[in-house]
Amino acid sequence: MGAMKGWNVIVIGGGHAGIEAAWAAAKFSRVALLIGNPATVGRMPCNPAVGGPGKSQLVFELQALGGLMGRLADQTAIHTRVLNGSKGPAVQSLRVQNERDAYAEYAQDVIFGHPEIDILRGEAADLEPDGQGGWLVVTTDGRRFAAKSVVVAAGTFMRGVTWYGRQSRPEGRQGEPPSRFLSAPLAIAGHVLKRYKTGTPPRVRADSVQFADILEIPAEVPARGFTGQVGPRATESPTWQTYTTAKTHQLIQENLHESPMYAGDIEGLGPRYCPSIEDKVVKFAHHDRHLLFVEPDGIQTSEVYLQGFSSSLPPHLQDQLVRTLPGFEQAVIQRYAYAVEYDVVDSTELTLNMESKLMAGVFTAGQINGTSGYEEAAAQGLVAGTAAARRALALPELTIGRETGYIGVLLDDLVFKGSDEPYRMMTSRVEHRLLVRQDNADERMTPLGLELGLVLDEQAKDVEAKYARVKAGIQSLETQRVQGQTGDAWLRRPEFALADVEAMGIGLPPLNRDEREAVEIRVKYAGYIERAKQQLRAEAKARSLSLVGVDFGSISALSNEAREKLSRAKPHTIEQASRMSGVRHADISALLVHLKQHSVSRET
Repeated sequence: MGAMKGWNVIVIGGGHAGIEAAWAAAKFSRVALLIGNPATVGRMPCNPAVGGPGKSQLVFELQALGGLMGRLADQTAIHTRVLNGSKGPAVQSLRVQNERDAYAEYAQDVIFGHPEIDILRGEAADLEPDGQGGWLVVTTDGRRFAAKSVVVAAGTFMRGVTWYGRQSRPEGRQGEPPSRFLSAPLAIAGHVLKRYKTGTPPRVRADSVQFADILEIPAEVPARGFTGQVGPRATESPTWQTYTTAKTHQLIQENLHESPMYAGDIEGLGPRYCPSIEDKVVKFAHHDRHLLFVEPDGIQTSEVYLQGFSSSLPPHLQDQLVRTLPGFEQAVIQRYAYAVEYDVVDSTELTLNMESKLMAGVFTAGQINGTSGYEEAAAQGLVAGTAAARRALALPELTIGRETGYIGVLLDDLVFKGSDEPYRMMTSRVEHRLLVRQDNADERMTPLGLELGLVLDEQAKDVEAKYARVKAGIQSLETQRVQGQTGDAWLRRPEFALADVEAMGIGLPPLNRDEREAVEIRVKYAGYIERAKQQLRAEAKARSLSLVGVDFGSISALSNEAREKLSRAKPHTIEQASRMSGVRHADISALLVHLKQHSVSRET
């Protein structure tokens, strides 16, 4: 069968990565989205929430770059809460609980109604060069779709297998067929494929839970969002907390032989930072209980989600286990937990724009690259979709650097460090997190979005005007005095908030809630922020320092892993050393101290 109509970009997959890729690419030219079942586009197969520590920063940056996830989350919100609110702004994060079904429906409305996105239904079976620098996407029924660039956002579907206890079946997600053939063209091109594993907790019928017996967490009022405009139901639902018991732990320990992970059936590597309940009980045996979050799948849905109770044990054991939890003594599971095993590419074989180094014009995004989480997937989707569209139009290649924020760190980690388990974004991975907070994501990223072609002039001007007002607010504090001290000096006192300073008689220009927050953060943390900027400038200068001739084995301040890997690889510069897997920020600091102590000029 001959090649059919061509597009500049074809996106394979309609999950969170695929949605963002198609949305971004469609800002440049017409796009095709190839999916197996349109009803699954935008589905939230795991927790029905967006954001959280390390992840909300990604979503705020996506929003600033013209992405879609923040809008979808805000419009379908049923509960919002700022986490780590009592801590500094570098680690505060927003978490938005969503109406699960409404999120998918809204995503479908946006994507299917987009005038520049064509929907193709089918299963991708092969990728073939078209002989002209582009690609043919071949489906299992023999159709051939031409594109200048392709984004593969296959999620957990490539040779996907789900596990319920020792029983398995070919699936990419519960009840959905896997992508059977797409691994082959990637492997044939030379990509090293690995097997990863992830899982999801059981969904329990809400009317079988005794909510009066567990701790209720009300939604924050007023609601917070990623876009500044949350939907009408954002304060309607609480969430709850419960915990495992000694009986839970005993039951798991007695039945580990029923777990495919512990029985050796699953070869895939699982996520260390989001372990199954079996892993928690075995690896943290000194804990007598584990906290669980009970989250509704929606206002009108009949299920609650047990966050923290991921499992691959068989259904009959899941029934018993859930009923050992406070409030769940009569619980009825509506959908059982399962583990899913799938193929991923080695992300070190990609460029910073998620383009294959082995298949020019083919980009990958999301869990296929070894990440976990909706937010990580969406960030990669936006980057890959943008780069694919720009490449198709022969526009200059632009990259997002590590210093720009969380998206830059995510890309840099994947490409230069790779992963040996599903990668999850965390604030601890970001060296200069005081400079790249969620509250200043628009200031940092919107100019980049404008340069990339993702953001309109109007949005960029709005952001510019916002920070002009913030600057004016700070100047007002600096130029007014009460009792011999300026307003900013009063505000720097730990016990003072902006409202307290105003109550003393210091006036401010009109500012909205976000602008007031920005003023307060910049004044209170001014000293810390300036020191962080100085450190960033010093590190930028230090990246060019030479390491030729350094005896890494003699530097006791290095971690054992870094000492071993540096001795073996012998990087020539600090820049090269910082890109190595297993070499952390503290190790780079130790190298800089070593060079300074030896007082030798090492400029390359």
